[in-house]
Amino acid sequence: MDEKTFKMRTKQLALAVIRLTDGMPKTMAADVLGRQVLRSSTSIGANYRAACRAKSTADMINKLKIVEEESDETIYWLELIEEANILPKGSTTSLVKEAGEITAMTVASLKTLRSKQAK
Repeated sequence: MDEKTFKMRTKQLALAVIRLTDGMPKTMAADVLGRQVLRSSTSIGANYRAACRAKSTADMINKLKIVEEESDETIYWLELIEEANILPKGSTTSLVKEAGEITAMTVASLKTLRSKQAK
C-alpha cells in the first residue's frame, strides 16, 4: 500500500472513532474509555506521518513501532467499550478490523525495514 493511501486510512479510522465516541453514553466509564480510544486512534495517523518524515531508517522504525503500539491499543479500547456494554455488540467490529489491518501492515513494514537495515 502506498503512503498516501495509508495516511488516508489512518485518518479515516481516527474520524470514525471520533464519531463513535461522540455517540457514547455520558457515563464515567464511557468517558474514560472514550478518551483513551480517542487518544490512541488519533495517534496512529500522527505517528505514521512522523514516520514518513523520518531522518533515518532507525528513526522510521522507532516511529512505526509507535504506530503499531497505538493501533493495537486502539483495538483493546474498542473491545473494552463493546465488552463493557457501553455500545451495542457489533458496533465496533469494523473499527477493530481496520485497526487490525493497520497493525498488520505496520508489522510487515517493520519486518521489511529491519531486514534492509540488517544488510
